[in-house]
Formats: sequence, C-alpha cells, structure tokens
Amino acid sequence: MNEITLNGRTINNNTPTYIIAEMSASHAGSKERAIEIMHAAKECGADCIKTQTYTCDTLTINSDKPDFIHHGGLWDGYTYYQLYKEAFTPWEWQEDLMAESKKIGIDFFSTPFDKTAVDFLEDLGVSLYKIASFEVVDIPLIKYVASKGKPIIMSTGMATTIEIGEAVAAIRDQGNEQIALLKCSSVYPARTEHMNLITIPHLRDKFNVIPGLSDHSMGSLSSVVGVTLGAKIVEKHICLDRKIESNPDAGFSMEPTEFKQLVNDIRDTEKAIGIEPFAYTNSEVGNRAHRRSLYVCEDIRKGEVFTSKNVRSIRPSYGLHTRHLPEIIGRIAAMDLGKGERFTMDMVSKG
Repeated sequence: MNEITLNGRTINNNTPTYIIAEMSASHAGSKERAIEIMHAAKECGADCIKTQTYTCDTLTINSDKPDFIHHGGLWDGYTYYQLYKEAFTPWEWQEDLMAESKKIGIDFFSTPFDKTAVDFLEDLGVSLYKIASFEVVDIPLIKYVASKGKPIIMSTGMATTIEIGEAVAAIRDQGNEQIALLKCSSVYPARTEHMNLITIPHLRDKFNVIPGLSDHSMGSLSSVVGVTLGAKIVEKHICLDRKIESNPDAGFSMEPTEFKQLVNDIRDTEKAIGIEPFAYTNSEVGNRAHRRSLYVCEDIRKGEVFTSKNVRSIRPSYGLHTRHLPEIIGRIAAMDLGKGERFTMDMVSKG
C-alpha cells in the first residue's frame, strides 16, 4: 500500500484527507496578518499551513525586458521581479511562524525554490517539503530536497508524464520513497473544465505514490470530486479577505468561511465514500425488516392448494425468503393457516 508520514501522521488510501492551507502571498506583507491566517486555518479545520521560501533574486533577475513581463491573467503587466518582491514571505518571519504553528497545533512547512532555501528550512527543522509545479523540471533542486530524506509533496501542474517520471526518479535515486503527487492546473484561478481530475488515480497507479490535488479553482467542487477520485492530500489557498490590497493571490484564495466549508465538504465526502465495500449501518440493517417475505394472505384449510393469491411476497420480511415461492405454489397445506401468518416450510405437506 502507498503510504507516507507527514509530521508523524500516516497518510494512505484508508486515512482522512490531509488538508493544507496555502498562505503564499496572502499575508500581503504583514507578519501579524500571517499569524492571523494561521489561526484562521486552524479554526477552519486545516491540518497544515504552508508558506513559500524564496527571494526575488533566487527566482529571477530584475529586468523589464519582454521575456520577464507577465502578459494576461491576474498579474498582467508585472515583471517577475516585481511580483515576487510583493509576494514573498520574509525569511526572518518563518521561525516565529513555525513556533506559532506548534503553539496552536497546526503543521507547518514550506516550498523551497533553491538550495539556499532548503538549507534555511533544514536549519528551521521542517519535517517535509513541497515542490511547486513550476519547479518539477528543476531536477538538481529536486535531488537536493530528496537527499534530506523527508517526505516530498510535489505538484505536477504543466508537467508531461515523462517529466513527472523524471522528477519521481530523481527523488527515488536519493533513496527517498516518501512521495505524494498533486494534480494541479497551473492557472490562477483555474476553471472547472480545465481541472482534468481523472488524472488523480492515474498518478497513484502509474507512479505508485500517494495522490492529491493542488486546487486553484474557486469553490469546493473540484476538491470534493478530487477526494472521490482518491486524493489523500488537498491544498487550497487561504486569505483573510480578498479585498486586502497587495495580495497577488487574492483572486484564487478562499476566505475563512469558505475554507471552513471546504473542510466540512471534504469530511462529509469522506463519510459518504466510506471505508469498506458493502458495509451497512445499523439503521440499514434494521430497515431489512421492511423488505419482502412470504406471508399467508388468505385463510387456508388443511389440504388446500397454495396459490399466488393465498401465499404472496409482501412486506415485512419476517416470513420465509421470497426465493421459495415457486416451489410452494401448487403444494398442499399441512395444517389450517390464518391470514397474516408468517409462512414457514413446515406449513407445506410432505406427502
């Protein structure tokens, strides 16, 4: 069975979905707001809060040449450098954020974007790592993260099957088998028709990993469907209020009331899926009494012939099973019988 351990918690096909609240840039430059988001995520029922560890200069260069400018979408007109400068989480916050996470009882980890970020997070003592969908092709980074021997959650985003296979092989080459792959539509926000969630079980089966979903769509629908398809990890962006300025992720982040509904929807979905095929609740077993069985439906004298009128399949279910009706019709009554009696085989003459 595929299985990984996240902060001491086992995740496999029979365990509840591990729900990650992605803070990313939603703090909008305020450490106090970042802490508020952590508390909100905890109150919403998230298992984990995640941030990102990079600097503008480790991700890109400060250039306004056409190659370095976003065209279209939420970040139209931003240079890469401007966007990352606005969105990044200061490294000096992260020790305090991790301490706060332990205080309130929510897991904390981060996405590193280069080796210096990995080294920083190692010193911080994180117990797992995330590889972002855009970094799936950064094999040297993936190998370096994998060498730390900690679980890796990797979004697949735009990656082809070959690229995913190469990234997974890079992790396993380091002797690390603690891998989860998240289906991800790397569009912000993602439209429902572009989610292609059927990929989730294929990730599990093809790569022998724990599958999940990094969900950039609006609402809970895609996450709920993802869970029905086998996602055991769901990651969703959270913010305090989409109207807060200087939050480049606002357009695809959930506010706390929405995130709480997401968690509730996932937990209700898990209850509906169940854990054992053909298992029945006590209520269902009790309702078996309302099924059909064989009853005497007219007064019958000893020696009379059983017919489709005087012996019938009706509710409730305390009489003989209905499968015996064909062998009873045409036989002879062994005794006087009254209307409403439960039919039994000893009522049939053996002669």
